[in-house]
Amino acid sequence: MKALLSGLILLVLSVTGPAAAADRIQVVASFSILGDMVRQVTGDLAEVTTIVGPDADAHVYEPSTSDAKAVAGADVIFVNGLGFETWSSALIETSGGDAQVFVATEGVEPLLVDGEIDPHAWNALTNGMIYVRNIAAGMAKVDAANAATYSANADAYVEQLGKVHDNAVSEFSALPDERRTVVTAHDAFGYLEQAYGLTFLAPVGIDTDAEPSASDLANLIDHLNETGAGALFVENITSPALVEQISRETGLEIGGRLFSDALSEKGGPATSYVAMFEHNLRALITALQSGS
Repeated sequence: MKALLSGLILLVLSVTGPAAAADRIQVVASFSILGDMVRQVTGDLAEVTTIVGPDADAHVYEPSTSDAKAVAGADVIFVNGLGFETWSSALIETSGGDAQVFVATEGVEPLLVDGEIDPHAWNALTNGMIYVRNIAAGMAKVDAANAATYSANADAYVEQLGKVHDNAVSEFSALPDERRTVVTAHDAFGYLEQAYGLTFLAPVGIDTDAEPSASDLANLIDHLNETGAGALFVENITSPALVEQISRETGLEIGGRLFSDALSEKGGPATSYVAMFEHNLRALITALQSGS
């Protein structure tokens, strides 16, 4: 991997030459959800580039020449951490840049899934608020002159996230116990499960690169045939095949699509972190209330 990335950097430098100085701070965020958070905090003060874009899977991502160029020219880099971007350390190390790197999950209490740290911390809005505070603090270290602006933007954003969270708590609290089980393609919603008292089941663990064993899939289907589930969903970053198989073998209807690890493309229902959360919460509540 390091040899490949070193080659990408050399190619970028040989083609582009030294980068021209930019008026705005150059910020790189590792994936689309984090990139949107950074944009909300920085506003017009920074130019934000996202490495893993909308509807793309950061678990299996392979950096490109343009990614190497962006990292080499960055002033600031934000990553999720918790083992989410397995490719990021090598990309940053071989870039030859001098960007300050900040981990957005600093201070988040991680969940464990089968003994592994679950990196999907953004799927609890209370954690999202921690991300936002960390982003504002990181930007203030790099650009102290605008620290007050970053802090004010973060305050307004956290207030917005808090309102969405409070509404979700109210709506989910009204669900009966038997309508609180959700099946998805991979185990990305543990933090949302904890935040709102739900149960999420998935045939694949926290990493989409894994494949479920035949026995694990059969056990899940047997369990669902015995106990049922409140809702069954496909995800935007994974193949629907497994969920469709579960639907066929259990008779459970697919209640829609959730956005787990990435925002939607422009024109979709989840083009920002807030829009993603509102879409997911609305889809979940609708399906769980109706029994889809």
